[in-house]
Amino acid sequence: MQVTETLNEGLKRELTVIVPASELDSRLSARLNEIKDRVNLKGFRPGKVPVDHLRKVFGKSTMAEVVQLVLSETTTQTLRDRGERAAIQPEIDMTEDQAEAERILSGKADLAYKMKYEVLPKVEPKSFKGVKVDRPQVTISDADVDEELKRFAETVRPYASKDGAAENGDQVRLSYLGKIDGEAFAGGSDDDATLRLGSAQFIPGFEEQLVGIKAGESRTITVTFPADYAAQQYAGKTATFDVSIKEVQAPGEIKVDDDLARQLGMESLEKLRAAMRTQLESRYSELARQRAKRQVLDKLDEMHVFELPPTMVVQEFENIWRQITSDMQQANRTFEQEDTTEEKAREEYQKIAERRVRLGLVMSELGERNKIQVTDEEVQRALAAQLRQVPGQEQQYYDYYRRNPEALAALRAPIFEEKVVDYLLELAEVTARPVTKEELLKEAEAD
Repeated sequence: MQVTETLNEGLKRELTVIVPASELDSRLSARLNEIKDRVNLKGFRPGKVPVDHLRKVFGKSTMAEVVQLVLSETTTQTLRDRGERAAIQPEIDMTEDQAEAERILSGKADLAYKMKYEVLPKVEPKSFKGVKVDRPQVTISDADVDEELKRFAETVRPYASKDGAAENGDQVRLSYLGKIDGEAFAGGSDDDATLRLGSAQFIPGFEEQLVGIKAGESRTITVTFPADYAAQQYAGKTATFDVSIKEVQAPGEIKVDDDLARQLGMESLEKLRAAMRTQLESRYSELARQRAKRQVLDKLDEMHVFELPPTMVVQEFENIWRQITSDMQQANRTFEQEDTTEEKAREEYQKIAERRVRLGLVMSELGERNKIQVTDEEVQRALAAQLRQVPGQEQQYYDYYRRNPEALAALRAPIFEEKVVDYLLELAEVTARPVTKEELLKEAEAD
């Protein structure tokens, strides 16, 4: 094999690789000898077909297999010999001349091809020891637990039918038909809905117009969809709803006691309170970790500057842009409605793509140098979590992951990322920063 470098600019490489016809012929002979005992040809006993005859019958088709194998092997060997790692699968350009291709398959010409690729840059991770990171810390109080208990209690509050007009806090069973410009619209009707007045569950103004209505009564109410309504085709439009009340229900009393705990699947109020506290602590601890992780990634990004493989950035940008445009189409939103333009959005997401590629390369190098690995058991746990989200389709999804290494790799990647972040947090100088729940939630929303 002869390798000649024809381009070396930044991270871009282009090579010409020549594999002698004699090597191809040697590989072809070896391959034919492998299969001769399994070939059945008319006029020959099994295993007794001469190799020369096999060459006449199967020479070209077998040589095509040999060429594909040689391309794979020589590409890998070339990169290994040069001490390079390709950022993506190298692009292979072979001759498009049909006569030349026939000569190669007939064993009369060398196999010559061009190999184009981008190399991964050499990344030298900067020391993270002593880097300052602050981690938000929320202390869960008894009042926080009480508030959470009341919220859960509301989910099991009893309601009983009542005579008379509906008031705020009452629950009504109703049917309704929504119309815009006199025409019914998708998603604007229900034959048996339940609504607690004052819950702000429906369009602003809807519930207020039901206060004072009685069971058996009907009325038409008028509301205007908010300008930022999720379904943009209705945003800002005025709609009427023909409403019929089937039942008015008054709220019953709820008590935060052992009976409530048992309704929620716990043995006692004491154990329910303990479970609520643990749940709250876990929820806000995870939010705090995500805030600390964001700082780690921001600092890693600031600390490392190096050339990025252009194709990796392009692919990352295309993945992001495809998701963004898909989400906007589903929400029927435009860039103008998001207070930007497509050009500005592309610039913003280009920077995000570059950041993701840069951080991915840095974290990969950190993981390799520090022997950070994801175990099969960890991947299986992640897979089990995914399967729990698709009840009744577990086997179908399991088979999908089993057949698709890329899908399994997508499960492995976030686990690896979290492990690298944990490693960096151990090196960093982490300071607890007391915050309220509201402050932490606001920070998380900003992220």
